[in-house]
Amino acid sequence: MVRKCFARIALVAISMTVGINILYSQEFRNYQLEELVVSSSRIPIDLNRSARVVTVLDSIAIKASPAHTMNDLLKYAIGVDVRQRGGMGVQTDIGMRGGTSDQIAILINGINVCDPQTGHFALDLPMDKSDIERIEILEGPAGRIYGTSSLVGAINIITKKPVKSSADVRLEGGSHGSFSGTARGAIANGKYSNSISFGYGRSDGYLRNSNGKLNSDHDAFKAFYQGQYIGADADILWLAGISDKAFGANTFYSVKYDDQYEHTSKAYFAVQAETKGMVHFKPSVYWMHSRDRFELFRDDESKVPFNYHRTNVYGLNLGSYFNWKLGKTAFGAEMRNEDVLSTTLGDSLNTPKHIQGTNREYFLGKNRTNISFYLEHNVLLRRLTFSGGVTAVKNTGSEMSFRLYPGADMSVRIGENWKAYASWNTSLRMPTFTELYYSVGGHKADKYLKPEEMTAYEAGLKYSRSWLSAQACVYLHRGRNMIDWIRDSSLGDEAVWTSVNHTKINAVGEEISLMVDMPSLLGRNFFLRSLYLGWSHIDQDKNVGENIQSQYSLEYLRNKVVAKVDMNITGAVDVNLSWRWQQRAGNYVPYSLVDARIGWRQFFLNIENLLNHEYSDFGGVPQPKLWISAGVTVSLYPHFSL
Repeated sequence: MVRKCFARIALVAISMTVGINILYSQEFRNYQLEELVVSSSRIPIDLNRSARVVTVLDSIAIKASPAHTMNDLLKYAIGVDVRQRGGMGVQTDIGMRGGTSDQIAILINGINVCDPQTGHFALDLPMDKSDIERIEILEGPAGRIYGTSSLVGAINIITKKPVKSSADVRLEGGSHGSFSGTARGAIANGKYSNSISFGYGRSDGYLRNSNGKLNSDHDAFKAFYQGQYIGADADILWLAGISDKAFGANTFYSVKYDDQYEHTSKAYFAVQAETKGMVHFKPSVYWMHSRDRFELFRDDESKVPFNYHRTNVYGLNLGSYFNWKLGKTAFGAEMRNEDVLSTTLGDSLNTPKHIQGTNREYFLGKNRTNISFYLEHNVLLRRLTFSGGVTAVKNTGSEMSFRLYPGADMSVRIGENWKAYASWNTSLRMPTFTELYYSVGGHKADKYLKPEEMTAYEAGLKYSRSWLSAQACVYLHRGRNMIDWIRDSSLGDEAVWTSVNHTKINAVGEEISLMVDMPSLLGRNFFLRSLYLGWSHIDQDKNVGENIQSQYSLEYLRNKVVAKVDMNITGAVDVNLSWRWQQRAGNYVPYSLVDARIGWRQFFLNIENLLNHEYSDFGGVPQPKLWISAGVTVSLYPHFSL
């Protein structure tokens, strides 16, 4: 495995060099680009000086994308695996580099909003894509940066901070009775700014159950508020949001039952600040409240009682960093409490608690607290960036004592355009409450599961000019106690899915991407704006044994190819075409999809699955074919325009 990893490093380096030499045929002017500050370490750092490669989806890319939701935006990130169970992002699992949806950290402005119940609900977020300034994707273990849950990577959503007052409305409708609308307003006045948005979406669905009824419909509402104060001594940001979604789940979780239904709701609240001066203090406090109702038979509790869950997450971060002669140093601590009440998850409660809106009670529950301390140091020289640190973690839900998870990243700038980087990082993840306790419907969980642990090595090259950005990397992941649901098919109808720890799973992967800014290359009036091409590949060496079926780990995304082109036609019409080809391990058929977006002033047309292909991300759950929608965005302030 290690020898194969080094061979791939050489292959990736040669491939990247050849590709750049083909493109690098003329001399062009360099343009000074604005430096972007990203969260690739505990200390804010300019993107071009970061010791790790961070993929950034900025507001321009987000606006040009045919995506309806943030889930859709991530489909074209080369290292991200987006597995859908329904249209319009109704239920989506987000993985990264062969990992599952439980193994990545989801953050809003750096605050961990992972769901301890299950990763299936990780992206039930309160903001619309119009509220997002950019999305930062950090691939590979990030335990010392983002704490637990970031076993194979993290996705950090940075929200817009308005600099001027505005108001706009977006309306969209299309196939399968789909409709969505968003209203957003912002007031900015000197040191203060406030913004609020409301969104609603629905569809009739595209899948029918055995009774002939549509059962992939959805109805969703979200609201998001954010306020900011920028002062001479400190900046303060506060936010609150709610997400409420009900949807027909057809065969989403079991092919045996095609009348499943689910209702999820979440509420978020957070306050964070950063002082200014020699020492920057960065305290934050947050709360997340979730409710979930799962119906195996829609609207019919007489057959099987509904499953109810309620989770509360409270967190407190006390971080700081300062500059001195030897670099930049950060240190801090985090306390995070996770609590669940349930009809199926947890240990028996001493006193059952009433389920709001029903005549039933929660009789199971679990509470655990995660405590962590971190120390990190960064050295930023003219051509070298080094970041090293360690986090110490203890969780009351496990018998583990404090454990140390170190890591180090280094990049070297070669000449004006090249950067080489290498990293070694470790991380852990606590099992979700579902993995620990879900023992119904043909499942048997193990409440004594151990935390997952990961050690990763990565090396890569990056080349940047005003008109070209290219990068390539190879990585080796060594996982211990990896969690999976497995089933012994030799037992026939008696076989159940059991949650287990595997001794180890190793993965080797590589990624290559090229982005060309055509106006910088051929002139600003050229109709092509940008071209993008990316490829990722993964091999895992996990062997589960004869007759053993794996629910997650053997269904990783083996190959993914992405191509995108942005065009401007006649100065008024923008066209975005996106193509991706995916090959998944297991008994999945590879597929390719083309999506398109056409914009003319405030009007737009989105076409998903343009070629009307049949495909599936999960067995037994076919995805929508051609889906067309059209809409308009109306600016209401400072002046009306249409």
